[in-house]
Amino acid sequence: QVQLVESGGGLVQPGGSLGLSCVASGRVFTITSLAWYRQAPGNERELVGRITRSGSINYADSVKGRFTISKDNTPTTTTVHLQMNSLTTEDTAVYYCNAHSLGSYNWGQGTQVTVSS
Repeated sequence: QVQLVESGGGLVQPGGSLGLSCVASGRVFTITSLAWYRQAPGNERELVGRITRSGSINYADSVKGRFTISKDNTPTTTTVHLQMNSLTTEDTAVYYCNAHSLGSYNWGQGTQVTVSS
């Protein structure tokens, strides 16, 4: 089992930056990829970006060039970061961390990101 805890959400003005972090604990050695998803009111949950165990990264077209995913490993945890720059109101959503492990998807509780002036 993998546990995920996100942090770093909040309110930011358009054009600003915000960083999110997600700490994965438990059986982290079973994780094959970590991802960030987001869900805006009335919309389906969508992939923002994913980083694999080997470090391969892919992003949604809507965030390419603005968002950056990275990860840090310790013997017992893996932390995945999402640096968001040049934010727009379209980026307002609840952001969820996701870990793919042993054929299952584990989800964090979500963190609210609001971009507003």
